[in-house]
Amino acid sequence: MAGSLTNSGLNYHFAPRRYRFLVPRFRMDLDIKSCSRVSSRICRIRNPTSVFANRVNVREFRYFKSVELDRFVTSDDENEMSEGFFEAIEELERMAREPSDVLEEMNDRLTARELQLVLVYFSQEGRDSWCALEVFEWLRKENRVDKETMELMVSIMCGWVKKLIDRGNEVGEVVDLLVDMDCVGLKPSFSMIEKVISLYWEMGERDGAVLFVKEVLRRGIAYSDDDGQGKKGGPTGYLAWKMMDIQERTCNSSFANPTTTTSQVVMSGGIFVLRLTAVVLVLLPEVSPNEFEEEGNYRDAVKLVVRFRESGLKPEVYSYLIAMTAVVKELNEFAKALRKLKGFTKAGSIIELDLENVGLIEEYQSDLLADGVRMSNWVIEEGGSSLYGVVYERLLAMYICAGRGLQAERQLWEMKLMGKEADQNLYDIVLAICASQKEVVAIARLLTRMEVTSLLSKKKTLSWLLRGYIKGGHFCDAAETVEKMLNMGLCPDFLDRAAVLQGLRKRIQQSGNVETYLNLCKNLSNASLIGPCLVYLYIKKYKLWVVKMV
Repeated sequence: MAGSLTNSGLNYHFAPRRYRFLVPRFRMDLDIKSCSRVSSRICRIRNPTSVFANRVNVREFRYFKSVELDRFVTSDDENEMSEGFFEAIEELERMAREPSDVLEEMNDRLTARELQLVLVYFSQEGRDSWCALEVFEWLRKENRVDKETMELMVSIMCGWVKKLIDRGNEVGEVVDLLVDMDCVGLKPSFSMIEKVISLYWEMGERDGAVLFVKEVLRRGIAYSDDDGQGKKGGPTGYLAWKMMDIQERTCNSSFANPTTTTSQVVMSGGIFVLRLTAVVLVLLPEVSPNEFEEEGNYRDAVKLVVRFRESGLKPEVYSYLIAMTAVVKELNEFAKALRKLKGFTKAGSIIELDLENVGLIEEYQSDLLADGVRMSNWVIEEGGSSLYGVVYERLLAMYICAGRGLQAERQLWEMKLMGKEADQNLYDIVLAICASQKEVVAIARLLTRMEVTSLLSKKKTLSWLLRGYIKGGHFCDAAETVEKMLNMGLCPDFLDRAAVLQGLRKRIQQSGNVETYLNLCKNLSNASLIGPCLVYLYIKKYKLWVVKMV
């Protein structure tokens, strides 16, 4: 089969002679006899003169126990093998002529089932596995590859790949096998590259998976960027998803009771040493730190893509989007851990973080955002304008998780300019973040959308605004928002009203300014949301108590 075959952008040259480099020959547990008939070479065939009485046991054709061939080869096949089948096997074993010439000559004498059995025979360990590929290529050229034959050959190929990984062969040999598969026209309904990555991953060979993807990128092996279901992908992105999937299944951390020793706080891959002189919080993952690092995490998925890109390789564009998703997930987990940490601080279980640790937290978050922005630049640079909307959507999610109000608002308008309108809930969330940071101009811009919405949507938007003010400790602005809702005929939720009143009471004790509190009580009373109340005020300078009915 001399010449050159081109499939999916791959060029591969075949030499006139055949090489057994795919699966090396090994001594089998079969007693090989020197006989003129192939069927009598197997120890189960004891009478070499009776070809039809002693058929090759099809179950001896198995290549690996892990490859299930029962659905393709049954015990009935043992009695259906013709004389032509054994002659074809013998002629192919001699390697005196090209397999295509042998099969062309015996085409009319071989059934579709017998041709499948030829594939199974040469897929056995110890047989000429290259011949199986040549037989399949001939079948494809003759348009004799049906669905069953394709599934059979795919099963054989998967078995070969698994065997190479089991034996610890170099990743280059695995890639060579995929190249051979592509050259003979074997096109499974799934991505074979992704299948190999999964095999490495499931067998615990994660370094091997990384090396395999690097080799695929280095050689420029063609791959499909669509999985047949409309989802884009590629080897780098698929490996990154594998890392993220492990993170989601193993990184469910739980808080232990406070202790009086300095320890490390492990937050979804970010490790901060809290040098506290008193009680500190210990965040104990369900797995040990060493095991956690072995399992991988979102940050490792991001670093993988960055490392490939900066080493001169060219990951697929969609791997950058997947890395941006990993940044979003990491920021989200990081924010959850910080909220729990602040909860323990508020409860008095630990003292507040010192400036050094606050700086470490801000630095880690900034590094994550910088990685996400870098990925977005690569997508825009290599992917073109069609992906701008998706990029801004990822950036929006990043800035929301990081609590960056102004940057998040900018992404909302960028998406709108690209014709990709964000959900109303996202506008409300960004509004709340801006309110907590008292970004007056941004709040005014975001509230302009409320003018054309329904009354129910107005209440929802103003409730988010109110909660943002409460979270940021801006209780005077929160009181104004409550009054605005009452004037519009909207009823703020009970917990929101109670939080504003409680915050204003604390401010009275600090500043002595009671006007805002009294006005809010009056408006709530007029709306029948609270009953009449007496407000007691003590003026220490004059030793005077003032009682007022509201």
